[in-house]
Amino acid sequence: MSALGAALVSADLLLQGGVVDLFSGLVGVVLDGLSKAALFVLIASGLSLIFGLMGVLNFAHGSLTMIGAYLGGVVMVVAVTGETGGLTRLVLFFLAIAAVFGVMTAFGAAMERTIIRPIYDRAPLFQILLTFGVVLVLDEVARIVVELRGMQPQSDWQAALGTAPDFLAAWYEIAGVSIRGLYLFEVLVGALVVTAIAAFLTRTRYGLYIRAGSEDAEMAQALGIDIRQAFTVVFGVGAGLAGVAGVMLMWDPRYGASVPLGVETLLIGFIVVIIGGLGSFKGTVVAALLVGFTDATMTWVFQNHVSFPGLPEMVMFLVLVGVLVVRPQGLFGLAEVGGH
Repeated sequence: MSALGAALVSADLLLQGGVVDLFSGLVGVVLDGLSKAALFVLIASGLSLIFGLMGVLNFAHGSLTMIGAYLGGVVMVVAVTGETGGLTRLVLFFLAIAAVFGVMTAFGAAMERTIIRPIYDRAPLFQILLTFGVVLVLDEVARIVVELRGMQPQSDWQAALGTAPDFLAAWYEIAGVSIRGLYLFEVLVGALVVTAIAAFLTRTRYGLYIRAGSEDAEMAQALGIDIRQAFTVVFGVGAGLAGVAGVMLMWDPRYGASVPLGVETLLIGFIVVIIGGLGSFKGTVVAALLVGFTDATMTWVFQNHVSFPGLPEMVMFLVLVGVLVVRPQGLFGLAEVGGH
C-alpha cells in the first residue's frame, strides 16, 4: 500500500472513530439528561403546585425533601437485610414512597393550617421569613437526630444507599454508553409521577379547584368552593411530593440523604419553577427537561473537553437569567398567579 493510501485509510478510521464517539456522547447526554430531568421535576413539582394556587414561596420545600430522604432511608434500612432479594427491595421502596408521601402530606397540611394560614394577608416578605425560619428549625432538628444516631450530617447516608437492588446499582451498556440502572429507573418513576399529577389536576375535583383557584380565587370561593380546604390539601400534597423526591434521591449516589440536601434541592426547585413559569405545571415539566439536558450537555462538555467540572451548575443559572431577560414571567407563566 502506498503512503497516500495508508494516510487515507488512517484518516477514514479517525473519521469513523470520531463519528462513533460523537454518537456515543449524544446517547450519553440524552440518557443523563432524562435522568436529571426526572429528578428535577420530582423536586420542583410540589413547589410549583403550592405557588400556583396559593402564591406562597415555600422556602422549606428543600428541607421537606431532605426529611423525606431520611424517612425513606429509615424504612429501607430497617426493612432490608442482607438476604432481602432485589424484587422485594423494589417493593419495599415503593412502600417507603407511599409511607413517606402520607407522613409528609399530613405534616404539610398541619404546617399550612397552623403557621402559614395566619399570614396569607401579609406581604410576601412574611412568607419568606417564616418559611426560612422553618428551614432553620427543620435542618437543626435533622442535624441533631442524625448526630445522635452516630452519623455524619454532611455526608451521604451510606447504609441507605446500600439498600438499592443489585440490578439498579449495576451499570449497563446502551449504544456504547455505560449507564447505571438506577438512572433509567428514575426516568420511569419521574414519568409515573408526572402522569399522576397531571391526572390529579385534570381528572379530580380538587384538581378542578386548584385550576380554578389559580385563575381567580375569589370567584372560585363565590361559587361555593372551599378554597381554604383546597389550600390545605394542595400544601399537603406539595409537601408529600417533596418527600417522594427525597426518597428517590436517597438511592441516588449523586445526592444521597444528608442535611445539605435541603439547600441543594431548594436551589434546583426554584430554578426549574422560575424558568417554567410560576404556577404552571406544564412549564415545570418543560423547564425540568430544559435544565436537565443543559446540565447533562455541559457536564459532558466540561468533563471531556474542558478541565473545569464546576461549570455545569453555573450554566443552569445562566439559563435562568437568559429566560428571565427574554420572558420575565417564565416559559408558561402568567403575569399573576395564586391568591387568598
